[in-house]
Amino acid sequence: MSTFESLLSRGARIYRVPGRVNLIGEHTDYNDGFVMPAAIDLYTRVAIKPRGDRTLRIHSENYSESCEFDLDEPAPIARGHWSDYVCGVAVILEHAGYRLRGADLAISSDVPIGAGLSSSAAIEVAAGLAVLENSGIEIDRVELAKLCRQAENEFVGIRCGIMDQFISCCGRAGTALMLDCRSLEYRLLPIPGHVRLVICNTMVKHELAASEYNTRRVECEAAVRYFAERLPVVRALRDVTLDDLARLDGELSDALMRRCRHVISENARVAEAANAFEVGDLEVLGRLMAESHCSLRDDYQVSCEELDVMIELASQVEGVYGSRMTGGGFGGCTINLVNADRVAQFEESITRGYQQATGISPQIIVCSAAGGARRISRAQTKRLTLEE
Repeated sequence: MSTFESLLSRGARIYRVPGRVNLIGEHTDYNDGFVMPAAIDLYTRVAIKPRGDRTLRIHSENYSESCEFDLDEPAPIARGHWSDYVCGVAVILEHAGYRLRGADLAISSDVPIGAGLSSSAAIEVAAGLAVLENSGIEIDRVELAKLCRQAENEFVGIRCGIMDQFISCCGRAGTALMLDCRSLEYRLLPIPGHVRLVICNTMVKHELAASEYNTRRVECEAAVRYFAERLPVVRALRDVTLDDLARLDGELSDALMRRCRHVISENARVAEAANAFEVGDLEVLGRLMAESHCSLRDDYQVSCEELDVMIELASQVEGVYGSRMTGGGFGGCTINLVNADRVAQFEESITRGYQQATGISPQIIVCSAAGGARRISRAQTKRLTLEE
């Protein structure tokens, strides 16, 4: 019997949190911009059973590892370990004034790790929701998303934006969500019934991904300081227009100019894509996704050969409405909007073409847009166990 099953047999509660795919709006969230994610029906699950002390005993089914964390540890630090995503959330919750009860936790996930599908945010949100409710504490989902993001920024050390945690908390089945990452206002965008979300995992993640992600943050912050000296209204790149960039870019390096151009144009693409979604104009949506990928490749410089191969292959398949890289870049996945009747042909064509071009067998995942984080009832837990 696995640790997960053992906890269930002892009456543990179970929480289920989705991964996510971002349809358009990449590297805009930490610039106070606009994004369009959808939660997907790949999940991280946390089973939790209370303890009588202040210890978290955490087991990962995926890594087949266990560890302990003392909630009274005076100066906890990250270990560069998968458990940081759980312990970091506990630390931030405690600092925010939520006194947590000890617990035994088991984590199991079918969100591919390191593929850009928000496996880290799913773990954070699942663990956060579980330890809070285990302690008799209710929390607003938006507040939970903020605290989980803080944990990843300050404890884990990845300077991500709010998108991943927000969609894991607030996703709705059958819809994408256009999110304003400054105000956290959003609008729901129903995904047409004949469109499937098909994720193509390149099965590569280049080593420079994490460091380059943080580098892009630093570059954007440098550009904000430059524009804020000249335009006092500027608080983030979201406040800079293409006219501002053309008028004031004289002292910007070429790299910073490219980063700004991507973020500014990407925000505009998200707004246009939302309108295209609402009127059902998939041709416009596909064009915007293609432009987004080109901008990420050429201006933000976060694509790679494997991602570009995937995009080129998808462009040759009938029934594909749009395709682009999704996630931080340097490997990971593409997101493809595909006619339901053409999905099998798409899978076959991409698998064959990608193997021929790279020698790597890709992972193709056909997804539905899912709801956000929630506790699963006892009946649902039993059914889930039988299905697995």
